[in-house]
Amino acid sequence: MSYDRANYAEVEPLAPGMHFLREELACEKLGLTVLDADEGWEGLEHDHAEDGEEELYLLVDGSCHLTVDGEQLSLDAGDVVRVDPEATRQLSFDDESTMVIAGAQ
Repeated sequence: MSYDRANYAEVEPLAPGMHFLREELACEKLGLTVLDADEGWEGLEHDHAEDGEEELYLLVDGSCHLTVDGEQLSLDAGDVVRVDPEATRQLSFDDESTMVIAGAQ
């Protein structure tokens, strides 16, 4: 078969609200996560310097803050941000929101 298919709502979250789809879709170089964030949800500050993965953050619904290398960006639905692998990043949500995060090496 030349494709894989999944419904993120059927994938058990590995962290609160985070549906990781890399394995479900048998991706080798692409990571895909759907985040259904509750009000007050806050992620860990991290980077991808070791694995060289750049990430895209697409806010589908709601609003959030993405802090990149200490600079806080306010995002509204429809906004997308690409982050370099070496940059630190951290998400925080003031209200219920949905975000799609894609990463590739």
